[in-house]
Amino acid sequence: MQKFTQLTSTIVPLPNEDVDTDQIIPARFLKATTRDGFGENLFRDWRFHPDGSPKQDFVLNNPTHGGAVLAAGRNFGCGSSREHAAWALYDYGFRVVVSSFFADIFRGNALNNGLLPLQVSPAFLHQIFTAVAQDPTTVLSVDLEQQIVRIGADGPQEQFDIDPFRKVCMLNGYDDIDYLLSMKEEIEDFEQAAQP
Repeated sequence: MQKFTQLTSTIVPLPNEDVDTDQIIPARFLKATTRDGFGENLFRDWRFHPDGSPKQDFVLNNPTHGGAVLAAGRNFGCGSSREHAAWALYDYGFRVVVSSFFADIFRGNALNNGLLPLQVSPAFLHQIFTAVAQDPTTVLSVDLEQQIVRIGADGPQEQFDIDPFRKVCMLNGYDDIDYLLSMKEEIEDFEQAAQP
């Protein structure tokens, strides 16, 4: 995984609530076993007509909006436990998804794949949507080490929570195996000390 320390990016607003994993990546596209290529079918049924032409009213087809941050409505990632949803978001170019609530399995899948599910208060999420509606060039700054998210250069900010283990992994670009390998010396010392 890539290291994640800080990110400042414009925001793609998707205020829909209860976005499930089948909407994020429809089941008919789950044929591959590698993580590559899922981004092209992200929100496929919302982005495209059945003939493959883009739906002009969907936010990802709107050139006004872009960036590595997706701001989503409450209960993002509900539904089935498919890890492909996190793969599709990451492959498309998102590094952060902001919501006021995430489904637990989606949260875990996102963190395991280098995508930060950043949970904020409903009031702060509303401020994000309002700021982007007023100015699509509004940026969101995320500092993972300090666990602070800020709207604009000097706008409102909020602390966010993250599991300490997952924070270490994201800061260092570790998956679970990388984390264990980073502790190789400590593990070897423990094994030596445990020898009779």
